[in-house]
Amino acid sequence: MEYQQGQDRSQLTLYSSCLDDMVGQENTVRAIDAFVDSLDLSELGFKILASQGRPPYNPADLLKLYLYGYMNRMRSSRMLELECNRNIELIWLLKNLKPDHNTIARFRKDNPKAIKRVFRATVALAKNHDLIGAVLLAGDSTKLRAQNSKKNNYNKKKVARHLEYIDNKLAEHEKELAMADGDSDKQEQVKKQISHRKTQRKKYEVLAQRLEEDNSSENPQISTADPDSRHQIVRGVITEVSYTAQTMVDEKYKLLIDGKLTAENDKKAMGMMLRRSKSILRSNSFTALFDKGYHTGSEFKIAHDLGIATLVAIPEIGRSSQAPDPSYNAEHFDYDANTDCFTCPQGQTLTSNGSWYKARNYYFKQYKTKACKGCPVRQLCTNAKQNGKIIQRSEFTQYIEGNKKRVAMAPETYKKRQALVEHPFGTIKRQWGFDHIMTKRGMEAASADFGFMLTAYNLKRILKILKVQGKAIIRAFLMPFELIWKLIGPIKKVFKSIRGILGQNKISPSFFQASVV
Repeated sequence: MEYQQGQDRSQLTLYSSCLDDMVGQENTVRAIDAFVDSLDLSELGFKILASQGRPPYNPADLLKLYLYGYMNRMRSSRMLELECNRNIELIWLLKNLKPDHNTIARFRKDNPKAIKRVFRATVALAKNHDLIGAVLLAGDSTKLRAQNSKKNNYNKKKVARHLEYIDNKLAEHEKELAMADGDSDKQEQVKKQISHRKTQRKKYEVLAQRLEEDNSSENPQISTADPDSRHQIVRGVITEVSYTAQTMVDEKYKLLIDGKLTAENDKKAMGMMLRRSKSILRSNSFTALFDKGYHTGSEFKIAHDLGIATLVAIPEIGRSSQAPDPSYNAEHFDYDANTDCFTCPQGQTLTSNGSWYKARNYYFKQYKTKACKGCPVRQLCTNAKQNGKIIQRSEFTQYIEGNKKRVAMAPETYKKRQALVEHPFGTIKRQWGFDHIMTKRGMEAASADFGFMLTAYNLKRILKILKVQGKAIIRAFLMPFELIWKLIGPIKKVFKSIRGILGQNKISPSFFQASVV
């Protein structure tokens, strides 16, 4: 049987192709090249390396390298270094430059804020092509595992267990030392063990002191490898030392408009993400969807003050707040705002003494009635033995009730939430395998890695949408954005001059720098 024959490796060719001919005109790598060339990297804040000795690499080339890597599931600086020597697309993109892995890694580590602004530029690009509807947004979070093992994460209980274990071992060693009287070899061995245990104890004593001095949270933690990461519940009873990645997704094409890496849970995140979204979109006329993890009264007030409508899933009533008969739960008591009192299902009026009581994060009033003592259905309404039914109404209840009404009026709208928020997470974590943070040593470095994930997702999504729409010439559809970006520089200089004349030191951040924290 005859087979197709390859070319002789030692055969010389008379005609050769140039590097540009080896990369197709519709190749994604050309879009990366055009996108980065359209950015003013100095305005974005990229650091320029000192030019002592050998000239440094252009930040634009290193940014192109990273964007190509993340869009092709490569984040390791060593992997990117290897690809620069064998990948024809990267050889074309970098014009045959071959930076080493240390240079590549330093670029990501040194430019976390600038990388976030590149993500903002992808949002601007999407808006320029009318790919963001700004009508319905969905917010959610996911956990990204940190470069810190559970073993190297400590809280007060864990440190106390280690200290107790060491003290027990020291007591055992002291007994062994007493029993080994006269056996010099045995005594020397035990003394070494005692010395080792005492060194361990000093380490945990330092950790215990740091935890006692930490007043930032109720349950302080210390992660020794990645100090800003926290031990959190990932799913069910599964826990990991991780970061929480908050995102906001637009309904129109499931593009990300914002993302922020934190080490906190979702309870206090909604207000922050809504503020940032309002700043980015320059509008508050959108509706935001969140799951029940974001159901917090103070966050509803922030949304109300921002003028943003929210639809947040309503969590179930806690077991301790349940009445013996669910029909007598507090939600079935009618509240009259004019008289500031409740009416129970039996027609009795529950009043307040007007005092506000302080809980950990909010204030509340208490409502009760003396009629509970002789009520025939008391056993169905409450388990309290002395005071009868007591209802608490917090300062944020009106905002919580407003959300409940909105959810009841638009159930079909809320059902869209999961389909929106899970699209980016499914792509980034499941398809690309980016379920962990590559960098360590703090939130800033981790944010750079996360920023590249968001940027790569948006760029791939935008390119795919525009290709489906028939806009196949990459540089042509990036050109309008390039022109807009180049106009911003002179405009900002004019504003700087005006502010300087007025004696002000700061200028308002540009669209691309908005909400960067």
